[in-house]
Amino acid sequence: MPYTFDYDPVNRILRCRLSGGVGDELLREFFRAGADHAILTNPSAGVVDLSDVDSFDVSSRAIEELAKAQPVLSNPNLRRIVIAPASDVYGMMRMFEMEGEQVRPGLHVVRSEQEAWAILGVLHPRFEPLETN
Repeated sequence: MPYTFDYDPVNRILRCRLSGGVGDELLREFFRAGADHAILTNPSAGVVDLSDVDSFDVSSRAIEELAKAQPVLSNPNLRRIVIAPASDVYGMMRMFEMEGEQVRPGLHVVRSEQEAWAILGVLHPRFEPLETN
């Protein structure tokens, strides 16, 4: 599976990880699956980890469409973090952040997991896997 979901019940963080090659359709599918998991877990924060992505062939148009779409975490005040260590992925996610700032004001794009946990004020998150359908 090119993406997985896990949840830290103590800190109420939903984490989504993508791996391998990512294109427009996979990213759209990932967003739909993420919305389902957000409904199930009712998180107070969300983290998308793109550390294991080895190719990111997502069009600018797909990024713009997804950025302006209804967020996976419906509450606009929730904190959202995207971990994107690779420069090309980081750049596209920064574009996502800027295009979607009206609907996702709490979104931060960072390069490392440590930066994500610092923003969320979490020292040692403990994630449990969630089933992906």
